[in-house]
Amino acid sequence: MALINGLYHHVLKQELWHVKRFAIMKIINTTNTKLSSHQIKRHFNDKSHLALPILMLYTKDPCPLCDEALEHLGPLLNQVTLQKVDITAPGNEDLWKAYRFDIPVFHLNGKFIMKHKADLSAFKTALKEYYSPKN
Repeated sequence: MALINGLYHHVLKQELWHVKRFAIMKIINTTNTKLSSHQIKRHFNDKSHLALPILMLYTKDPCPLCDEALEHLGPLLNQVTLQKVDITAPGNEDLWKAYRFDIPVFHLNGKFIMKHKADLSAFKTALKEYYSPKN
């Protein structure tokens, strides 16, 4: 049993190393910036960077402006987990009141980033803030 546990932990460490390495390479490749070794170490040690940030799109069906915004953000959507929230769904009356004249509305990890249309600059800035080391 001890041998099995030891092998399991060894494999788990190897898998975690590959996930972290992939995350760092993704950060370097997508931000087009060079990270110092200190910044890379901080990313490796910060487990919050293993998961992709959540891009929340407040929308309704149909929403041609939302479709257009997603098309505009397309090249960067691989850096996030996209979740759509239908503001017309039962139970979302508060969202309907808040966003009915503003959709599409985007939040990254709960923080508002843009509305009415896709703003690539605002989206890139929000991603950089997410991936940059926290002091």
